[in-house]
Amino acid sequence: MSNNSDRELIPLNITVLTVSDSRTEETDKSGKCLQERLVAAGHHCYEKRIVPDDIYQIRAVVSNWIADPEVQAVLTTGGTGITGRDGTPEAVSVLFDKVIEGFGETFRSISYDQIKTSTIQSRTIAGVANGTFVFALPGSMGACKTAWDELISHQLDYRTRPCNLVELMPRLKEV
Repeated sequence: MSNNSDRELIPLNITVLTVSDSRTEETDKSGKCLQERLVAAGHHCYEKRIVPDDIYQIRAVVSNWIADPEVQAVLTTGGTGITGRDGTPEAVSVLFDKVIEGFGETFRSISYDQIKTSTIQSRTIAGVANGTFVFALPGSMGACKTAWDELISHQLDYRTRPCNLVELMPRLKEV
């Protein structure tokens, strides 16, 4: 993949949702990491929230964002494990019109180089719902860095060739 200089960056409105029963704005390192990275890449953090590990609260927030015509992408962090109340995949996957299987597969492949077999415990997923791309990431800051730096930043950059997700966003066709 490469960035082609004949194209301009199209800044996107991206939301960040931290799913946690214990994190606060002060202790939310993963959410802040994603927010800082997306802004540094030239995008806008449209909204950032924290909700408990509750399927219905997660689904309510994400549903509102995918219904908002101003939002092009949603990043969630947390709740993708296999213990306790981890339920982010169950909360968001029912909203998907299409699942992007390659995202989770590629994320786990990249993560294997960093955390070896522990990567099988990640249920990170992505999909598209109402023209909005949704990425459900693990709650660790390292996983968020990996997901953004290695995958999401490239796919949410219109300059990435041979293809990117921005080209597929129906909400940007009028721009």
